[in-house]
Amino acid sequence: MRPKILITDRIHECAVEEAKKFADVDLRYGISQDELIELIKDYDALIVRSGTKVTREIIERAENLKIIGRAGVGLDNIDVKAAEENKIKIVNSPEASTISVAELVFGSLISFIRNIHKANESMKRGKWEREKFMGNELYGKTLGIIGFGRIGREVAMRARAFGMKILAYDPGITVEDAREFNIEYSDLENLLRNSDIITLHVPLTEETENMIDKRELGLMKRDSILINIARGGVVNEDALYEFLKEKKIRGAILDVYSEEPPRDYRLIKLDNVLATPHIGASTDEAQINAGLVIVEKIRNFFR
Repeated sequence: MRPKILITDRIHECAVEEAKKFADVDLRYGISQDELIELIKDYDALIVRSGTKVTREIIERAENLKIIGRAGVGLDNIDVKAAEENKIKIVNSPEASTISVAELVFGSLISFIRNIHKANESMKRGKWEREKFMGNELYGKTLGIIGFGRIGREVAMRARAFGMKILAYDPGITVEDAREFNIEYSDLENLLRNSDIITLHVPLTEETENMIDKRELGLMKRDSILINIARGGVVNEDALYEFLKEKKIRGAILDVYSEEPPRDYRLIKLDNVLATPHIGASTDEAQINAGLVIVEKIRNFFR
């Protein structure tokens, strides 16, 4: 029998068509929690993105559910423990957006250090302010990468092309691993003290929540830049606001926030913050890949 798949968040149409080749597919974008609780018992697989919250109540009502596919990186919106207790497999597609996120790091960083975003706004107001937008080069700067998984390694490859020195901190790698990538392994404190630019690429877990707090920010150089295109909760936003407001660090580049969309925009409105609305995976290529990868993993599961 063909498995029945329920898709509750929009994925690329080509991925939906692939799913239809081996399964009966129902699209219910924007479904409410109450509706999902009622419907879930009829399905063998569920595909979501970040919009649908897969709670314990939903999982316990899922009499036939065998697998949950998260088209994307994080599993914050899925009760993983409840799924494990009910022997429901969870798969996601973190590899799909790797390149898009790595490229956003440098797109945002170059815009920030060369004041491109501000110069553009000035020009659109009919002004010619060349002297106002003096910037810096990336060449010769030290980039500290916290989290050296798929994205961290892609960031390192691009940093080398800019002639940057690279420090990496990740408890999951060794000094020998670092040598393979022609980078220097560092402990967290050394990385914070010696990096001109620090970029975060870690998941949000109990261990990483608020891993960048007052103490860590206090170790950073006064002219350093913090980039968070990982998860909002890994940085204490109140502490970051104070350090940026008082110019204790040069600036921050943010694509993720502890609450999305944010209710409090005071951090985002600071002049030394470049902010985007969680667009790390917002490329055509990443969206296509996210859907296709998750559908293929579900196809393989049922095989």
